[in-house]
Amino acid sequence: MPKPSPAAGRLFVANRGEIALRAIRAAHALGMEAVLGVSVADKGSLGAAEADRTVVLGPAAARDSYLNAGLIVHAAVATGCTALHPGYGFLSERAELAELCAKEGVTFVGPSADSIRRVGDKLSARAMAKAAGVPMTSGSDAIDDVAHALRIAEQIGYPVITKASAGGGGRGMVVAHSPADLEREFDQAVTTAREAFGDGTLFIERYVQIARHIEVQVVGDGKGGVVHFGERDCSIQRRYQKMIEEAPGAILPEPVRRRLHQAAVTLLGSIGYKNAGTVEFLYDVEREEFFFMEVNARIQVEHPVSEAITGTDLIQTQIKLATGAIEGLNQADVSTKGHAIEARIIAEDPKRDFMPAPGRITRWAPPVGPGIRVDSAMQDGTLVPPYYDSMIAKLIVHGETRDAAVDLLIKALDSFVVEGIATNIPLLKFIAAHEDFRGNRINTRWLETVLLPAFRAQLG
Repeated sequence: MPKPSPAAGRLFVANRGEIALRAIRAAHALGMEAVLGVSVADKGSLGAAEADRTVVLGPAAARDSYLNAGLIVHAAVATGCTALHPGYGFLSERAELAELCAKEGVTFVGPSADSIRRVGDKLSARAMAKAAGVPMTSGSDAIDDVAHALRIAEQIGYPVITKASAGGGGRGMVVAHSPADLEREFDQAVTTAREAFGDGTLFIERYVQIARHIEVQVVGDGKGGVVHFGERDCSIQRRYQKMIEEAPGAILPEPVRRRLHQAAVTLLGSIGYKNAGTVEFLYDVEREEFFFMEVNARIQVEHPVSEAITGTDLIQTQIKLATGAIEGLNQADVSTKGHAIEARIIAEDPKRDFMPAPGRITRWAPPVGPGIRVDSAMQDGTLVPPYYDSMIAKLIVHGETRDAAVDLLIKALDSFVVEGIATNIPLLKFIAAHEDFRGNRINTRWLETVLLPAFRAQLG
């Protein structure tokens, strides 16, 4: 690889872990220098070792380092960076960071602040989707109080689900099968949303009981042009947190797949969206219908499966679009091949109710071989800190067919060695070996209602 040249630009990476490492390596591949902003806890990280320069932003607590937008942009300017990549999580979907970058003349590798605001508020995003003609479930505007919620739920029909307008990740979500359920849980849902996002506004949608979570990876050029990179099935979830993702969504009939892609492209094209984003849908398996859920205005954890089936480095594409190295993309240039599956390796103990398991890794021996990819910033001796998300790696496998990919996933998990801390690898092995997973007979509730009871039973 050629030595990075300041003339090609300098990228500030405002994140940690494997996504920070991906952004650093993408910058180097494009001939750019990379500066990494870290907390004190991450000074000795693999990303810090590979970056051209590392800046300590502040203490371990995220609010004093990775969540301090002013401090991050100041560090980017002070180190002469021309662009900033936010990764995912932390400030990646905060309009404030994009605005500060624009104010200081630093290119933000992501959508505009206006786009982030428009798609980030779920009620605003629902209005956009409706205007663009994208299918949606029956739902409400903002709910004032529990009495209002009960009236709306009666109109929609039970079961219903509450959602937080200001954010996702399961915060503020309550499934109510009756008025008593809704009345009992509503106030707690408001409190949870307020604590997580600083805004307790909720809305209500019809709850689809047998559903798949399907999302479309898109990239926009900022001028109305949007290209998709296929869809992902993210239905294996625990407490609304994704655990295994696949591309493409093998459950979809081809006509539905085409309509799904078009809906995502039309929606983000309608607002002149620029850079990478994901449009998420709920797919009703029985009716073969899909409904808009939300837009994520950033690169997502599961993007490697889209890279695997299209052969496109989406992080490099993000940087190229943001810095003007490419003007746009052509859908005809994007094709898909095979099937990819990603499993999230998490430092938690599934035998102890998924308790986080920080600590020092004494042995790190990830699987290698054709069709196997591991995205991680771990190595022998790495200390997994207790301050952040506990995902430590992503295992991605790619085969000619879904069956081939499942076989490779099982093989890779069997040879994945992590010592010194507990991980969820035993649970992932159990999932991969289950006949429902092999037969693609899953839904968003399968992990919690079918798989986990069976897993706990075999633990004794």
